[in-house]
Amino acid sequence: MTKLHQISATRAARMIASGELSSEALVRSCLERIAAREPVVKAWAHFDADSALAAARACDAAKPKGPLHGVPVAVKDVIDTCDMPTRMGSPIYEDHRPATDAACVAILRAAGAVILGKTVTAEFAGIAPGATTNPHDPARTPGGSSSGSAAAVADFMAPLALGTQTGGSVIRPASFCGVVGFKPSFGLVSRVGVKFCAESLDTIGVIARSVADARLTWRALVGLPHSLAPDLRDPPRFALVKTHHWPKASADSVAAVENAIARMQARGAVFDEIVAPPEFSELSRARTVINDYERARALAWEKSEHPAKISAAMTRVIDNGWSISFEAYLQAQRTAEHWRAWLDIHAQGYDALIGAAVNGEAPPGLTTTGDTSFQEIWTVLHVPTITLPLSLGASGMPLGVQLIGKRFHDERLLAVASWVMRDEPAASRQ
Repeated sequence: MTKLHQISATRAARMIASGELSSEALVRSCLERIAAREPVVKAWAHFDADSALAAARACDAAKPKGPLHGVPVAVKDVIDTCDMPTRMGSPIYEDHRPATDAACVAILRAAGAVILGKTVTAEFAGIAPGATTNPHDPARTPGGSSSGSAAAVADFMAPLALGTQTGGSVIRPASFCGVVGFKPSFGLVSRVGVKFCAESLDTIGVIARSVADARLTWRALVGLPHSLAPDLRDPPRFALVKTHHWPKASADSVAAVENAIARMQARGAVFDEIVAPPEFSELSRARTVINDYERARALAWEKSEHPAKISAAMTRVIDNGWSISFEAYLQAQRTAEHWRAWLDIHAQGYDALIGAAVNGEAPPGLTTTGDTSFQEIWTVLHVPTITLPLSLGASGMPLGVQLIGKRFHDERLLAVASWVMRDEPAASRQ
C-alpha cells in the first residue's frame, strides 16, 4: 500500500485541490519519514516540524491558489528563505537569517507550496561535501552539491526539491540517487536571492521522482500555465553525442545509454550519432577558468574576513581563481560562446541529444561528490538537461541517462523525457 509520502507531487496537488487529501496529512507523513530516516540519510540542514504543519494547515484553510497548493518542497541551503536560516554549508553563515525569500522560493509559495525545510549543500555549492549519505547505500556519496535535495526526494522525505547547478550539482546527485533531475536553460529561472558561485553558470534546477513532477514545478517557476504535458505525435529523433569524456564512462554507464537507446528504437525512435571534434575538449578547460575566476570574486568577502573558516578544497579554487588573468577569463568566455554556436547548428533536426549522465555509480565514501565531467560541459553550454533513472549498475546503484535539449527548448525536452519514461517501470525506491 502506497503511503502518503510516496505519492507524486502531481497526484498530491490534484488530491489536495479536490479535497481528497489534506496538506497537513501529507506534510505529517513526510515529517514521519524524516524522523525515521534522517539519522542515516542526513539530508536536512534545517526543518521545523511545527512551522511546516502550521503552513500546511493554512493551505487547508484557504482556497487553492496555485498548481502546488499544499505540496511540500525542500530547498537547497544556498537559496534564501525569510523564515529559515540559510547557512550555505559554511560555518561563516551559521547564524545567517535572510530578511527575504529568494525569488524562486517566493514564486513557489505563491503557487501554494509548503516549504518543508532546507537541504544540505556542499560548502557554497562547491566541492567540499556535507554529511548527507546516499539513501540506497549510506557508505556512498549522494553526489553534490545538491546532495540533501536529491537524497530527500529519493528517500521519500519530500516529493520535490530545488537544487542549483554550476558544474553538475543537479544532474549528478539525481543520477546517483535514482531520481529525475532537471537543469533548465541558463537564465530562465530567476536567481535573485541565491548565493552566487559562478554567475555565468549558476542555474536553479528541480529534483523530483517523475518527469511530470519536474515539469509541474518548472512551469510554476517560469509562470507557464499548468497543463498536462502534450504527447509527442511521433517518436522523437535523437543524436547520441560522444564527447572527449566518453572514454571515461564505465561499462555500466555505457550500457545504460545503449540499453535505453535499444528500448527507444523498439518504440520507433530514430537515432544518429554526433562525434564532437577534438577541439571540443577546450570546453572543459574554459569551464574551469570561468568557474574558478568567478568563484574567487563571489567569495571575496568570505576569503578576506573569514579565511580560516573556508575549506582547504574551496581555498584552492579561490586561489586558482585569483591567479587567472582577465584576458584568460575573456578567452574562456569566447570559447564557450564558440561551442554554443556549434551546438546550436549540430543539434538542429533532433528533439534531444542523449549521453551518459555520470561516469559510473556513486563512488564509495563521503569525501567526494563524484566526477563532474559528464554534466559540466552542458552547463557551460547553457542548454537544458535532464537525467532519467533508467538503469542500475553492477552494484545495484542507480545510473541516470542524460537527455540534452536545445537552448530555450526546455518544454520540448520535458515532453521528450515524458515520452522516454512512458513505458519504463517505476524506478523509485520503497
